[in-house]
Order: sequence, then structure tokens, then C-alpha cells
Amino acid sequence: MKMNKTSLGVVLATAAVLTGAPLMAENRIDTQRPDAPSLAAYGSHKVGVRQLEMTNPDQINILAIDPAADKPGEMPRYDRDLTVEVWYPAADDATGDTVLQAEIRDGKTVVDLHGQAMRDAAPKDGKYPFVLISHGYPGNRFLMSHLAENIASKGYVVASIDHTDSIYSDKAAFGSTLVNRSIDQKFVLNQIAALSEGGEGFLSGLADTDNSALIGYSMGGYGAVISAGGGVTQAAVDYAWGGPHGTLGVHLSGSETHNALPDARFKTAVAFAPWGLTYGFWDAETLKGVQIPMLFIAGSVDDVSGYDPGVRSIWQGAVNVDRALLTFENANHNAAAPYPAPQEGREVDADLGFAAFDHYADPVWDTARMNNIAQHFVTAWLGKYLGNDGDMEPFLSLEPNAKDGVWSANEDGSFKEDHTYWTGFPNRTAAGLRYEELPKAE
Repeated sequence: MKMNKTSLGVVLATAAVLTGAPLMAENRIDTQRPDAPSLAAYGSHKVGVRQLEMTNPDQINILAIDPAADKPGEMPRYDRDLTVEVWYPAADDATGDTVLQAEIRDGKTVVDLHGQAMRDAAPKDGKYPFVLISHGYPGNRFLMSHLAENIASKGYVVASIDHTDSIYSDKAAFGSTLVNRSIDQKFVLNQIAALSEGGEGFLSGLADTDNSALIGYSMGGYGAVISAGGGVTQAAVDYAWGGPHGTLGVHLSGSETHNALPDARFKTAVAFAPWGLTYGFWDAETLKGVQIPMLFIAGSVDDVSGYDPGVRSIWQGAVNVDRALLTFENANHNAAAPYPAPQEGREVDADLGFAAFDHYADPVWDTARMNNIAQHFVTAWLGKYLGNDGDMEPFLSLEPNAKDGVWSANEDGSFKEDHTYWTGFPNRTAAGLRYEELPKAE
């Protein structure tokens, strides 16, 4: 019997149901649900993506320090290698492969991620604001790729770092993560600036690093708070399980090294579930050091970074800047940051003791739904602070609790005076969300 593609699909689907076998499926990072808020939609630019290798010379080698030994007279040094993925506006006639190959949480499986960014596509002429992305522990440069290519399509150059000693196949030392996160962030900012200001390479003239933003998730959010000016406490420096022999002191609040860290090129930061408050890495005094407006995004039942106390406490404590907090009610630590769980990670892994799925998914919220909401709010936030776009203000001036918003529309679709529903959200779709603002000095 001759079988067409439709018939074959029905047979395969039926077989999967009967046998329990997984269907072959694309791992899409560009899903736009029909109920996505308006600013989640991809922008007008095609997107290119390229990989860069960078080396930060003469750094303290945390892995070579024995925490149990006497403090060495001189700390061991090494050249720290970093892999960086860059998304950027591509030429209108650009072409290229749209598959990203990424290692997943088990540290051994490489999967295809399908999006819209074209590998090695020619860049589009112009100079675009720069956004730096920093993943969690463990993680990798593709963990927030859904957000990276989405905002690149709206006219940004976006670089995402593989933080050495902190990726899925290389979780060498947590102390390295604590010490190196913000150092990596500033180093990559400097490198992108040099590549953009130079006369050669695809980044030449492309990235406006004087107009930059920093986005971090979990430990990347920890680094973002430090890079924004929130130096750590002495208690954090002294932890026996932290940076060995006081190496975290480079980020001690009030120290010369930390005072020199914040960079005026970073105009704002977005921190998804930043880790550290519940372990005493900041307090009311050290959080006063945050110097740039920040958007915090969190789940209300985050049991890794904490919520209240936790992310909400950091938001409240950064009293010297304007800041906002977007909360997903009943979401846990994975709220909005990771791309949807890859199909290949749905089975329990013997080495992990759990399914890689758990690293990406939330028990309550659909991941693509959270991704769309994050894309919407990050677009508005970056538009306001990097683009000076006054049209973004209505998307950030909202009823704090979405359930209190009133949908009130005329038959022609125009809104009545008593309409207070969240701007950009279709009716009934903002349920379970809160968006709260605190101005400087409050």
C-alpha cells in the first residue's frame, strides 16, 4: 500500500500512543503561543548567530587552590577560556542554518534546538545596543536562547557566555562560579567593545557597548546584582564552602576591587531568580550599592533562590535605583528563563537521578507561556532603558496584581475609560501574574 505523509503521520502517532514511544519532535525555542502578549512577537530584523572564543589572561585559578591547605603566598594563575554565542540583526537577504546544537543538563547529550537565527549569516548594517546574557549553575550559553534571538530580532546585539567551571559537562568548582561570574561579565563586555570598535570581523561597528544591558538567571542573576554594584557581605567572603582563602573578597562591598567593578556602559540589568540572598550574600547595606535600574523576575515558590525572603528581598533592598518585580504566582526556580525542555531529556537519567526535563520545566506553568511573557517584559524594559522609547511606558505602568485589572472594551475594540487590564495582554491572559514597581529611595 502506498502511503502519503499524512497517513504515515497518523500511523506513527498511533504507534506512539500504543507503545509509549516518544514521537520525533523539534525542540523549538521560537514558539509564539496564540495568547502571547503583544511585545513577545519577533521584531522586523532577521537574526544571525555566531560563536566566538575568548581568553581572559592571568586570572586566579580557583580550581588549583586547596581550600584545606594553608593560604598560598601567591594565588595560582591561569588564562581563562570562555565560549560566547552572539545573536545579531542579519542582512535582509541573509541565509543560513537555523539549528543550534546544545548540550543539555545531563552533560552528555547534544540536541538540536530549532529557532530563527541563521548560523554565520551576514550582519545588517547599523549599530545596535548591546545585551549580555549570563546563565545559571549549571547551564550554558543556549539556556536563554529563546530570549536572545527574540530581542536580537528587535535591533540588539546579544552575547551569551559559557561560564567555565559552570556548564553542564564542567561543574568543576562552585567557588569558581562565585568569584568569576561578574569578572566574566565585564570581560566579555570589554571584548565585544573591542571587536565592535576594531576594523575587522563581523562585529565591526555593530555593537553599541556604550548602551548595554545585562541579563542573568540564577547564578547569572547573582553576578548581575554584583555587576550592578551590590557587593557581597563579609560573611559571604568567609564561607568555608565559598571562594577558597577569601578569594570572593574581590567582590566585598566597599572594597577597592568591587568599587572598580560597576561599569557605566551597563545602563540596566534584568535578573531572573538571582541566587544568594537566603545564604547571606547581601544585606540591607550591601544592596544599597546597586547603581542601575533593575527588573527582577521570579516564581513565588522558588525553593532555590527563595522568594520572600529571596528575590523579593533583593528587589526591596536595592533602594537607590528604580526597580520592578514580575512574579509568576506558584512558579518555582525555572520561571521564564530556560527554553522549553528538550524532548531528549524526558526520561530519568541514571547518573543525574532525575530527568533533565526537571531542569527546564515548571510543574504549574507552561514554559513557552512563561518565555513569551518574559520576552514581552524584557522588550519593554530594554526599550525604555536602552532605547529611551516612551511608547514602552504603558507596558510597564500596570495594576500591580493582574487579577485586579478590568477589561472594558467597546464593540469596535477600543477601550473604555475604566479599562485597566494589562497593556498588551489579551483578555483573561494575565492571570497569575504580579508586576510591582518601587522608585528610587523607597
